[in-house]
Amino acid sequence: MDRDDVPWRGYWPAAPTPFTADGALDEDAWRELLRLYLRQGVHGVLVNGSTGEWFSQSPAERRRVAEIAVEVAGRIPVVVGVTAYTEDEAIGLAEHAAATGAGGVLATPPPYVHPGPDEIYAFYERVSSATDLPFMVYNWPRGVAVDIGDHPGLFERLADLPNVAAIKDSTGDWLKMLATVEAVSDRVRVFGSFLHRRGLAVLLGLGGDGNIDGGGLGAPFAVPYYEAVARRDEEAARDFADRYAALSSRLIRPDYSGVFASPIPQLKAAMAELGQPGGHVRRPLLPATGAALDGIRAALAESGLRAALESAGASS
Repeated sequence: MDRDDVPWRGYWPAAPTPFTADGALDEDAWRELLRLYLRQGVHGVLVNGSTGEWFSQSPAERRRVAEIAVEVAGRIPVVVGVTAYTEDEAIGLAEHAAATGAGGVLATPPPYVHPGPDEIYAFYERVSSATDLPFMVYNWPRGVAVDIGDHPGLFERLADLPNVAAIKDSTGDWLKMLATVEAVSDRVRVFGSFLHRRGLAVLLGLGGDGNIDGGGLGAPFAVPYYEAVARRDEEAARDFADRYAALSSRLIRPDYSGVFASPIPQLKAAMAELGQPGGHVRRPLLPATGAALDGIRAALAESGLRAALESAGASS
């Protein structure tokens, strides 16, 4: 399996999982959110990733989230996060995703463990081969405290595994992400940080395939950006890149931390402000309030996102 075996490209939200105020999985809001993504024209969706709060869900809830995602959004690629502390748990989730009809699965290295390069390779070798689904390797140093890119040649070894079709490289070091693109984008799809003018130059010259973005707030700018990239309309792409950057720079720092609150509470607060069905966070996360909420509201206004959504609503 290689990059040509999957149609994975463009702008994908890493979807939040909506919970009710008392902490229950909100299935109605989840369906509504998936339908919103379809209306926005996103090119795929990742569920049960870091933004999806997989860490606070039971295995049964994770399976239910995946089932609803495939049911509602299965006409676009639905990749299911199966990150877990053990190989066997990740494999069980991957087998369920395959039975559900998902388009692929994704996992980080095991959190908390701090595995070395041979251990990372052995983990992916076993988990990626547990089903026939295309597999996406997820490099997430902020979440798991290891950076695959710190180990020379490891991305290349992982790209050669039979079922690996893509890498999501969310290192906070942009030059290291470029090294990933250069090393493996001829073999597998690479999702990284491309939604800015520097990223446009990389996409048009070196390679790369898309962004998987926490929550998808930037869809009104990012979807047309990637459509412009696909038709190599550099002028339109630059305009949408600048509009997206005006939003993202106000909310997220280069290391993927939030400007006003933890990233997931910040995201869900922004979605609530925009009338989007992001739902509530689950403890140990706490909702954004007070000055944080004031900052989020200002960012939505100053970035032009609120006005863009209101204009789209008036014209639809």
